[in-house]
Amino acid sequence: MDDLETPVFAMQFTSSPRAARLARRLVARRMTAWGYPPGSDTSGVVALLVGELTANAVRHGRVPGRDFHLTVAVDVRTRLVRIEVADASGEKKPLVAAHVGVEDESGRGLLLVEALAVRWGSEPRDPVGKTVWAEVVADPPEGNGGRGRPQLTVREG
Repeated sequence: MDDLETPVFAMQFTSSPRAARLARRLVARRMTAWGYPPGSDTSGVVALLVGELTANAVRHGRVPGRDFHLTVAVDVRTRLVRIEVADASGEKKPLVAAHVGVEDESGRGLLLVEALAVRWGSEPRDPVGKTVWAEVVADPPEGNGGRGRPQLTVREG
């Protein structure tokens, strides 16, 4: 892979739980094609973040009749993986739960995003909606000069 390339996966999905699961599986396959196999930390963390952000788009950002859009890009030079999930709802900004009870069945997704991403946030989407994004830094992909298994750099809390 040429260092000037920025591999990109981009796709629009119906706003449903099934589509969120499909998005996660497709990204895992694309990460494998880019040199990050399913057993690597990089692929696992990217798949987890895609799963959380797309599930949030379906659950909290769904507007009937509107889809969500997913983009995953790897900047080969900086090894920065950027995940963007855009939905049609601009009203509900993502907030990290202040307290999640032991018995609560939801509310931990953005806590995971905050713990695993080096940066994350949201921005308005033109003409309507918002884009929630997260970034992680990965070591070189496998097959890159025998440098070994990719390891993920996780932000210390």
